[in-house]
Amino acid sequence: MLERIHLAIVQEVEKQGSLTAAADVLCVTQSALSHSMKKLEQQLGTDICLREGRSLRLTQAGRYLLAVAGRVLPQLDLAEERLRQFAQGERGALRIGMECHPCYQWLLRIVSPYLSAWPDVDVDVKQKFQFGGIGALFGYEIDLLVTPDPLFKPGLQFVPVFDYEQVLVVAGSHPLARAEYVLPRHLDREVLITYPVATDRLDIYNQFLLPAGIAPRRHKTIETTDIMLQMVASGRGVAALPRWLVLEYASKMDVVPVRLGRKGIAKQIHLGAREADLDIGYLRAFIELAQQPVPGTPNHEA
Repeated sequence: MLERIHLAIVQEVEKQGSLTAAADVLCVTQSALSHSMKKLEQQLGTDICLREGRSLRLTQAGRYLLAVAGRVLPQLDLAEERLRQFAQGERGALRIGMECHPCYQWLLRIVSPYLSAWPDVDVDVKQKFQFGGIGALFGYEIDLLVTPDPLFKPGLQFVPVFDYEQVLVVAGSHPLARAEYVLPRHLDREVLITYPVATDRLDIYNQFLLPAGIAPRRHKTIETTDIMLQMVASGRGVAALPRWLVLEYASKMDVVPVRLGRKGIAKQIHLGAREADLDIGYLRAFIELAQQPVPGTPNHEA
């Protein structure tokens, strides 16, 4: 009764706002698309979408089908792609999702030897997901998730790949540059520069500032690590980053890592995957490579 084309139609109607535009995207005639929707509505006994002027609005039933389409269509697309790869003798594609902004330098050093070892595997990296990192794994948008904050849920497995320390980054001329460690109160007059991530997912907030009831004078977000550290080096703010990354940049920028609190903030980077996919050779090989010390990477940093 319910077919893939119905889910695709609902998805495109929501995206395009009209049957005509949806028909163009799906490469079918408007009359064929309308007929499919009317037949489905008759079978289900409820409207899927309602016309409002020249546009269409999904009903409650249509919204439910839209949610189903968001979950099911990516799985079907992945299944078809994998079967096509099997039929053509290809290895496949590895889609990596990033929830760790500063981990790109580490990832590049892993990807290079991996591509040499697996020449028939394509690697794609995604940072923005329709459902968020965990949802992207469940929704088959990605195959591996790089994250410092794993959520252990049934059907997923997370493997730690390296340890690191989250530190405060200041300019070499900053008064805190010579401190053994900083306390939350030291940041109440600082401009704190972070990646554009919700504050409840930032360690500098949830493990350092908020428990002490402290807020920085100003919070500024920057997407790229290079620009962030250039701002810090010029004395325009402070940031919180992994120590290994700061030490890499310290050789070419006047930036200094300072411990956050007396004991510091210890973190781990994990790779998450669907348990059902762990027997895929090229996926398992990437995880195993990521767990090994690779020259220039922060694996098992003290």
